Amino acid sequence: MKKQIAVWAALTAVTLLMTGCTAQAPAAVPVATPPAKAAAPEPAPAPGAARAAAYEKWGLKPFPAPPAPPAVKPVKRAPGGPVPVISDIPTRDKVVFLTIDDGAEKDPAFVRMMDELDVPFTMFLTDSVISGNYGYFDPLVRQGHGVANHTLTHPNLRTLSPEAQRHEICGQQEKLRQRYGTTPRLFRPPFGNWNEATRAAAGRCGVDAIVLWRESMQIKNMQYQRGDRKLHPGDIVLAHFRGPAELKGRTMTEMTATMLRRIQEQGFTVARLEDYV
Repeated sequence: MKKQIAVWAALTAVTLLMTGCTAQAPAAVPVATPPAKAAAPEPAPAPGAARAAAYEKWGLKPFPAPPAPPAVKPVKRAPGGPVPVISDIPTRDKVVFLTIDDGAEKDPAFVRMMDELDVPFTMFLTDSVISGNYGYFDPLVRQGHGVANHTLTHPNLRTLSPEAQRHEICGQQEKLRQRYGTTPRLFRPPFGNWNEATRAAAGRCGVDAIVLWRESMQIKNMQYQRGDRKLHPGDIVLAHFRGPAELKGRTMTEMTATMLRRIQEQGFTVARLEDYV
């Protein structure tokens, strides 16, 4: 019997060696370390505070929000009718409309400024001065600012034949459509010079309104058409893409900040022109 037990034990040992099932000391169980408490995230600034900080960066105070756009646009071209010619919008709201012409100055700081301030404006672009850098205006388009027509080459349209006027206007309609994705609805004649041939050509090119202005922004002050030298509800304000060479050393952003300050001083806010035309 003892001999049988010894044989059985030896066989069991050999089997354990072959199957790798030798006994091992139990592994130590790791003690879980509680995770370090994450620092509380900094609270995001309130939207109003962030907006105020952006305006303060440019030496301004935030504008009041403009009123809701009118349910019916106060300026409309009647089907088949002549193109309206406007210098202001009929409204009682204390709003004005910013328009910036040509496109010669291409200051990256102005793009950042408009993104941070979120003030709407419409850019009336001339192909001969933007064609060297169409891409500069892409972020302004993405920000939602309007693209409008200011002819191919910026001529005095009153000196051109009806067909030449049509070429200047329709040609720029197509250029802007191809480059920025939409056909402009608004047109501004260079120097504000137009005649009935201009209006007829604009109508054939799909324009809904010829846009003139009531005030123009100079280097430091507004130039007014009215004798009271004041803004009125619905006024259209003209400025230009200009830089230090034209602004006696001032930058486009400095000129724009001054323009916005002059508007605020008279108790007005800025609305989007395309919402009213």
